[in-house]
Amino acid sequence: MKDIPLTVKRSIELLGIVLVGAILVIGKDIIMPVIMAFFISIMLLPVFRFLRKYKFPEIAAIILPILLVVIFVGSIVWFFSAQIAVLANDFPQIKSNVNTHLKSLSEWFGNISHISTGDQMKFITKKSDDLLAMAGKAASGAAVTLSSLFVFVGLLPIYIYLMLFYKDILLRFVFMWFKSDHHPKVKEAIYETESIIKNYLVGLLIQVTYMTVLLGGILLLVGIKHALLIGVIFAILNLIPYVGALIGNIIGVLLTLTSSTELWPVITVLAVIAVVQFLDNNILMPRIVGSKVKINALFAILGVVIGGSIAGVSGMFLSMPIIAVLKVIFDRTVMFKQWGVLLGDERPEKSPMTFASFRKKKNVATSTGVQK
Repeated sequence: MKDIPLTVKRSIELLGIVLVGAILVIGKDIIMPVIMAFFISIMLLPVFRFLRKYKFPEIAAIILPILLVVIFVGSIVWFFSAQIAVLANDFPQIKSNVNTHLKSLSEWFGNISHISTGDQMKFITKKSDDLLAMAGKAASGAAVTLSSLFVFVGLLPIYIYLMLFYKDILLRFVFMWFKSDHHPKVKEAIYETESIIKNYLVGLLIQVTYMTVLLGGILLLVGIKHALLIGVIFAILNLIPYVGALIGNIIGVLLTLTSSTELWPVITVLAVIAVVQFLDNNILMPRIVGSKVKINALFAILGVVIGGSIAGVSGMFLSMPIIAVLKVIFDRTVMFKQWGVLLGDERPEKSPMTFASFRKKKNVATSTGVQK
């Protein structure tokens, strides 16, 4: 590789990126459950090792953590089912509140635009018909989507079990790709990858818990209807970097508008979300996972967008741990070290334009991504 021209090297790297992207797009239905199962199995490894330490049979030590995950997911599904049932019972009141809001909005819009209420109603009716038509088309593909979801969820426990059962075979496969004198670096990369994934996913689980308790509890004390549902939805969506918080705010406002005809609950919900998110971003989350995953904001957002375009919501959730694992690998490979620098937020203390030492593939003095 040292004798290959630089342009050829970069072309091979770019072709590799394109090839990986094409494989992910074409085989996303097969690959995404495997990646998800890999991350979950890494998170369950400490439980597995703890049970094996106390002489549990290997099969039992694998099945018990998987059962804990199934119970956890089942509890979330049960909670959402119960909350949807409450929303269904409140549907007449929700319909009345929505009509009240639409009437107020129509009057306000008529005052600033001089468009009559009748013309506004015609426009709303036309758009409602368009939305119903779109909903019908979406419903026609719902069976396919649900079947894919059931296959995804059904395969996860099987993949997790097999990955934990055959983990030594997988590790041997990885080591056999490298020369013996490179094995210490490979071992270090594997340990750090495991640590990053485990800490990141456990940190996200802790984040969902405390955000649900904080946000749902405060809204419940204030007297906001559907407070717990707003808290859980926002906490889960907040796992998607940057984009999820915006969607969570919108859903929180919509749920509040449908349950009240007044404006103060909406302002309260937005204020409480802002306070909780400030605490999460600046105090709580940095202490939990901030020191473990150092990815700059640009590639965090790009990762979410690309992951969403490739594999939907699951791609958004998995984008950050995938990028973190790639950074660990790139940082330990001389050939790809520049890609690790590109993904990280370790900004050089001085400009590479004026200091030649900051242009080289070696560790340099850095500062966390704060604009100077």
